[in-house]
Amino acid sequence: MKCLTQVLLEDETLRDGLQAEQKIFSLEEKIFIYQKLLEAGVRRVQVGSFVHPRIVPQMAETAEFVRAIHGLDDNCLLTALVLNAKGLERAMECGLTHLTMSVSVSDSHSRKNAGVSSEIACRAMEELIRSACHNGITVRAGIQCAFGCTDEGPVHKKSVVDTAVSFSEAGAIEINLADTAGMAQPEDVRALIPLVKNKLPDLSVSMHAHDTSGFGLANMQAAYEAGVRIFDTTTGGLGGCPFVQNAGGNVATEDAVELFDSLGAQTGVDQQKIRSLTTWIYRNLGRNM
Repeated sequence: MKCLTQVLLEDETLRDGLQAEQKIFSLEEKIFIYQKLLEAGVRRVQVGSFVHPRIVPQMAETAEFVRAIHGLDDNCLLTALVLNAKGLERAMECGLTHLTMSVSVSDSHSRKNAGVSSEIACRAMEELIRSACHNGITVRAGIQCAFGCTDEGPVHKKSVVDTAVSFSEAGAIEINLADTAGMAQPEDVRALIPLVKNKLPDLSVSMHAHDTSGFGLANMQAAYEAGVRIFDTTTGGLGGCPFVQNAGGNVATEDAVELFDSLGAQTGVDQQKIRSLTTWIYRNLGRNM
């Protein structure tokens, strides 16, 4: 019997999916979403971000949420986004052992998103990675605008590869390539990913696709064919980047499951259960699917 290739979906509904919504989901509603993700077979969940509540009020209860769900399922890896030393401290206090950190290789996007140049943001993130690793935390390092920026156009592939190498040297165990602006097409994915994987053969490479131009699933397939086995998704395709105009949403978890099923890969995620959760979330947002 042929063994199916395993693909890991990191569901980011609770962070990327909800952070830009007007409605602020209650702690109880977030726990319900998490439990439904578990029931559907999701095995990696980004539960929120440790940022100032004035900037992202939807993430104000992340610490309380993590404590509430901690230990509900030891087979599900919990992760959260941290952007600075204070966020790292708060995440560690909650008992999280795996974190995501992320910066942009686009200078204009970095200034909009982080208020500093890309170079300064990258150096700060290297220090943050080292600090996390020193405290026993494993880190996924995200590279935003890896496939281009709406302000600057295409990004030099060498910049992406060099940034990935610097994060690896700082201690990151995974590099996440994000199509933040939703500009990538399959040929762009096929061109960049082998460069990163060849330079860092011992590191995991994952992809965060946006469906702005309708290429989200095609880009995922191109990444899969290039050897990527970890992908970010959200239920119903919620989310996107608030600092990129018309960035569009993420690829829907249920659509990614269908894609990988068709490619003969196994995600372990029940598509119908995810669709039911999507219906519940959209209804609570007062929005049609």
